[in-house]
Amino acid sequence: MTIAAINEQLLRAIGVGVALLDLDSFRLRFCNDTFREWFGEIEIGGELLDLFAGFDADKLREGLDTEGRYTTETTFRLRRRTMTIAMSFNRALDDGEAIAVLVCQNISRIKELESMIDSYSMMVERNTREIKREKEQVEKLLLNMMPRSVYEEYKTFGVVTPRLYEPVSVVCIDFIGFAEMVSAHDPAVIVSELNDIYTAFDRIGEQFGCARIRAVGDLYIAVAGMPDPAEDHAQSAANAAIRFLRYLSQRNTSHQIQWTCRVGMASGSVVGSVVGVQKYIYDVFGPAVIHASRLRYHARPMKIVGNAALVEQLGSQFAISDAGTLALSEGEEEPAFAIEAEVRTLQDS
Repeated sequence: MTIAAINEQLLRAIGVGVALLDLDSFRLRFCNDTFREWFGEIEIGGELLDLFAGFDADKLREGLDTEGRYTTETTFRLRRRTMTIAMSFNRALDDGEAIAVLVCQNISRIKELESMIDSYSMMVERNTREIKREKEQVEKLLLNMMPRSVYEEYKTFGVVTPRLYEPVSVVCIDFIGFAEMVSAHDPAVIVSELNDIYTAFDRIGEQFGCARIRAVGDLYIAVAGMPDPAEDHAQSAANAAIRFLRYLSQRNTSHQIQWTCRVGMASGSVVGSVVGVQKYIYDVFGPAVIHASRLRYHARPMKIVGNAALVEQLGSQFAISDAGTLALSEGEEEPAFAIEAEVRTLQDS
């Protein structure tokens, strides 16, 4: 077997197509079997560029003249399969005559892998964006249910250590005649109304450092002074409660459904923790919550009633008056106080 035959078998075994071309005319001088298998039977002396529609002959000549080489790719159909061939033209000499050596390699599998990788990368990127969006939605939902510091603890450790917060001030609100309103109006209307009111309450509370803890039906509970301690927690809670009432009063002047609430407030201690395992929620409970809840029943419509511990910490900006006593348990009573501020419009507040 000759050296040429051995070289031909080696080139065929590794899947490389080889051709020799005249540099001036690009006519074929030689091609191996692999080349013929890919591009069909082509006669020696035929122009190679006739095989490739749209091939840029000018760029090929420029590359060979300036750098002595030119590389490109071509894609075609071979027996119902799409093939991609990498073509490398190299300038050479044959007995002093300029020729071009064309080496062709089948990169179809590489292109398929690149396409698969690109497709997988796009899928991963899309899934990453979706996961990030869902994570942000979950985080937003949890931050609506609990303070950020509590959320960070829950995210890190999976549990929340119950903590005693003292002193804090609790605002407890409910709406008078709520059951009758639900019966008299479409449920969607009631839900829409509550959504507007509680959204406004949340914004007002945020202005004064009084965060909503719970909103269940007509019951709205907010706390000032937790999770971060605040010396003016009583003033914050009272200012928020007064502006809750002002908001409702002004809203009632322009809405068909009239909302009337009563407010109970108390200062004292509470315990805060996440309650539940699957359907969990952050909640607070303790003396201040109990007192505020009971005091709201002691309040007249659109009025605020607070306990003595809260009143002791309020400044002169609030008008305080006696509201009788509140029965805490059998034989035990606590004084209650009506809390008001100077009458101002909502715009002034």
